[in-house]
Amino acid sequence: MIPRYQVYLFSFLLLASLAMGAALWHLRERAHQRLLAGQDSAPTSAPAVAPAEQAALLVANDSDGSILTQLHSLPLPADPGARARAVLGKLLDLYAAPDAAHPVPGGASSVVQVFLLHAPEITGAARAAGKPKSADSRTVVILPRESGSKTPGSLSQDAQQTGPLLAVVNLTGKFAASHPSGIETEMLTVLSICGTLRANLPRVTQVRFLVDGQQRATLAGHVDLTRTYLTDDLLSAEEVQQ
Repeated sequence: MIPRYQVYLFSFLLLASLAMGAALWHLRERAHQRLLAGQDSAPTSAPAVAPAEQAALLVANDSDGSILTQLHSLPLPADPGARARAVLGKLLDLYAAPDAAHPVPGGASSVVQVFLLHAPEITGAARAAGKPKSADSRTVVILPRESGSKTPGSLSQDAQQTGPLLAVVNLTGKFAASHPSGIETEMLTVLSICGTLRANLPRVTQVRFLVDGQQRATLAGHVDLTRTYLTDDLLSAEEVQQ
């Protein structure tokens, strides 16, 4: 004969199991209803993205040491800092392509951020120190000519009247570590970045570089990353077109 206390214990456990099953079933139904409600409230249209515009990219070529302007259509945000990061990301994507004329690993993810600050005044001595010097006489930079029309991807005329800007380009340590070493190839990368910023954001007159948020002596052992590069000095290369 089964003891009475065991009957009571079995009955209690049975009732507890039934209650737990009912509670779990109720919670399952509530979760299912919330899931259906979430699906009904989800947006049916794709989120808005930045409109595609033409950007002027100054692309380096190792075969003849030149930097030539290429026009590419890509989404460009309205925010100048995000705009600068987008054009530099596209430029580095071109360098990371298998058939790149200036092969550099990394791509768009190599640009962590681009900070835009009010540019400090440059004295004569500082200008001489900050003027980009070509690796040799073969390095040719060709920028778009100034004209009354708006440079592709540039800011409005009203925005240009607020003063020159200093662009601080923060690159990843992986990009610097994997960059091919050599004064010419490093200089081509630096000049093409400076020129691309100048072509798409005319207010950028100065460029400085950081690597993982810190100052770095050189890019890959040769080109100085501690100085300020002056984009206005690149305009003298327009004489090559004449």
